[in-house]
Amino acid sequence: MKSDIEIAQNIKLQPIENIAAKIDMHEKHLIKYGNHIAKVPFTLMEELSEKPDGNLVLVTAMTPTSMGEGKTTNTIGLGQALSKLGKKTMIAIREPSLGPCMGVKGGAAGGGYSQVLPMEDINLHFTGDIHAVTTAHNLLSSIIDNHVHQKNTPELNSRQVVWKRVIDMNDRALRSIMIGMGEKGGNGVLREDGFEITAASEIMAILCLSKDLKDLKERVGNIIVGYDSLKKPVYVKELGVEGAMTALLKHAVNPNLVQTVEGTPVFVHGGPFANIAHGCNTLFATRMAMKYADYVITEAGFAADLGAEKFFDIKCRIGGLKPRAVVLVVTKRAYDIHGIENIKKHADNLKLFNVPVCISINKFLDDSDIEISELHKKCNGTGVPSFITDFREKGGEGGPDIAAKLVDMCNNDNKLQYIYDLESGIKEKITEIATKIYGAKDVDFSGEAENQIKRIENIGYKNIPVCMAKTQSSLSDNPKLTGCPKNFTLNVNSARVSSGAGFVVAYTGKIMTMPGLPRIPSAMNIDIDDNGNISGLF
Repeated sequence: MKSDIEIAQNIKLQPIENIAAKIDMHEKHLIKYGNHIAKVPFTLMEELSEKPDGNLVLVTAMTPTSMGEGKTTNTIGLGQALSKLGKKTMIAIREPSLGPCMGVKGGAAGGGYSQVLPMEDINLHFTGDIHAVTTAHNLLSSIIDNHVHQKNTPELNSRQVVWKRVIDMNDRALRSIMIGMGEKGGNGVLREDGFEITAASEIMAILCLSKDLKDLKERVGNIIVGYDSLKKPVYVKELGVEGAMTALLKHAVNPNLVQTVEGTPVFVHGGPFANIAHGCNTLFATRMAMKYADYVITEAGFAADLGAEKFFDIKCRIGGLKPRAVVLVVTKRAYDIHGIENIKKHADNLKLFNVPVCISINKFLDDSDIEISELHKKCNGTGVPSFITDFREKGGEGGPDIAAKLVDMCNNDNKLQYIYDLESGIKEKITEIATKIYGAKDVDFSGEAENQIKRIENIGYKNIPVCMAKTQSSLSDNPKLTGCPKNFTLNVNSARVSSGAGFVVAYTGKIMTMPGLPRIPSAMNIDIDDNGNISGLF
């Protein structure tokens, strides 16, 4: 079996203008990054406003194993399969973080004959969007500490600063740090701080949920950086740096156009994680893709209890999106851990949003036909149409039946339903998600979480969506509880408002916003030769 990078390096890439032509995008609109990557100005949406929207299809998954279940591979494969049916198709996915790429999961550009190219560039730096987010975020960090050091107005209590620094790398040593040490105060105010991974940055969430540059700048200005001695919130706009931060994101707002192995156009743009953030690519890319294509395949991170719930309750609500169908990715290895009840629970959860659901049984090379056939029977027993797919080895040919089914499923005008009402209180919204989606019997809020939620509601953020920070390894907040746990209590440890992004983050269990590296990181297998050829990237 060829590795992903071996397959990618043996594909003859098409010029990016040829890829754009497939969706009737004029070459004059491309901001080229070489021959095979281009940015597309977000301002094109003004010209496209009268065009009808294409059909939006979400790809999600059952509770995963530590290695993932091929959700991105399925997303890309489905796009290629629809293209083979003669449908004008685009794919819209997130861009990879260097943290997992150098850590344990590897890259996030799909796999085998269902991946986006050029694979090495997409996984390593790409067009610099994540670096722009990192820089804009850390500019604010430096402004905050200077503001405290200079004792500028409005007053900002150094013990009440809630804005951490970020870096796009797994580095557990940076989770908790001390800054301002030495030089008898000449290096700033001594205080505790820490780093999060860039995918968890509120700037990343804002980039992915903004409708235009004006909206982005307003959202940046509305970020709460901390509180004064009377616990009144202090906003970015009061520090006067929203303009500079947005300027650093000038090019990052433009979606990145690339291609699949089979030449299907793809937007790769934005990269929030789904266990600690909302897990979806940018609204910029999704909305633009829906104007250029009749069918748009997108994904939401991790399993349906995380990425899909946030896709519907946060992204679709904020962006006014109306998805036509959902694909639930299932694998034999995840089934062996979690069982059929886990699959059924995720399928039932997706039905709550009133969107048609089908199952893609993602076949791995070492899965036997007998095992996959048995799993197929069990999945059909859930009452959801199921299809065996092999997108990694066969590309678009790996799922013609499910592609045809999706075309039929998209012929509906169902009204999207949300899990909770925005008018409900924060605790009520958390409880709705916990009981309806996770299957919890109740929710236990720590004293700290109770106080934080009261503060958040008192300063005017009661009626906004909730973004749950929860383990991806279980429907519960305990990663060791496999399958479909019942009669458990969800523990909410803390909560904070991402006022710029427009949601409240509720933290459950032991959630790290700065991951660590494994004993043998993936980075130790990556190499480059004298001619610039990269190996070991997967």
